[in-house]
Amino acid sequence: MSSDQVLAMKILTVNTGSSSVRLAAFVRHEGKLTELASVREDSGGEPEDTLQEFVQTHKLSKVNVVVHRVVHGGMRLTSPCLIDRDVEREIERLVPLAPLHNPIALKWIRVARGVLGAHTPQVAVFDTAFFTHLPTVAQTYAIPHELSEKYALRRYGFHGLAHQAMWQAWRGQHSGSLQNGKIISMQLGAGCSITATDKGLPRDTSMGFSPLEGLMMATRSGDLDPGLMMFLQRQESLTPEEMDRLLNERSGLSGVSGISADIRELLKSKDEYAGLAVELYCYRVRKYLGAYLAVLGGTDAVVFGGGVGENVPVVREKILAGMEWCGISIDAKKNSDASGMSCISSETSSVEVWVTPVNEAAILAQEAEAVISSRR
Repeated sequence: MSSDQVLAMKILTVNTGSSSVRLAAFVRHEGKLTELASVREDSGGEPEDTLQEFVQTHKLSKVNVVVHRVVHGGMRLTSPCLIDRDVEREIERLVPLAPLHNPIALKWIRVARGVLGAHTPQVAVFDTAFFTHLPTVAQTYAIPHELSEKYALRRYGFHGLAHQAMWQAWRGQHSGSLQNGKIISMQLGAGCSITATDKGLPRDTSMGFSPLEGLMMATRSGDLDPGLMMFLQRQESLTPEEMDRLLNERSGLSGVSGISADIRELLKSKDEYAGLAVELYCYRVRKYLGAYLAVLGGTDAVVFGGGVGENVPVVREKILAGMEWCGISIDAKKNSDASGMSCISSETSSVEVWVTPVNEAAILAQEAEAVISSRR
């Protein structure tokens, strides 16, 4: 591919989550990467139909590269790369570690090949890559070392693109030494995670070997006592597959409330268990926030992102309630009015609190450009 083609290339981004897919198209124009179109669709529809409609509606028949967010890259796929048979096989091998995500990514890779042709290069960008170099103490489980080595058992971390985007967005608001400060970023959506970052490098993160560890989520349990899981397996005679579904699809906000996985619906409800689900969700985030203040030795900013983090002010308020002891407080009006990139900390807060849209698509497009440019 020539340098002129690289400068003019159209990029299609495919960002599959556990409950939705986001498609976007970008083009580099006059030295800038410009978004042409985007759409978000809930999971459930046929990917072929969704992609065909997006391509036809926005006249994207001449796409130069398709780039996919892939949740789990394991130990081998630690940087963005072209998708070939070996990469596809490795993504498939990692399906047991990300059963809600990697199969969907594989499906979209194959659909894109069918819709746009095998000649169109495809790039994979891995959510685990941002956390590849977590400190050893933050990535290691307290299990026999030989088992960790044999099965590559470590804390991989997820939502790397989102936390990278939040770091970059916050950094863009500052100059001087604060550009390399410390932040605690929260990606709160259907999946939830929190990350402690210092000078752009993650020092710890809540998701671990799989996206199930850490915070309470829409349908995922987050942290559990392993003894509880073994007890349930024995008492309920659960197969591994049934236990997987219980923890990934029937727990979290949905399981505790028995009503909904949508925290906005639970906030409207007067049901006792709906209230408990909301309080538990916020309490778990606040516990991790305190832990990461200890990991970093304090922080310059707390940054909220994700569908819930960006759009549900009462959740932000509940999470940060009572955090004045460590210099964190928010302005109630700024919090309720927040739109786009917004600072919501109070005048007396020594720690900045920000709400930021998480533009994962732009990062995907940038990474695809870099991969294609390196092949020239």
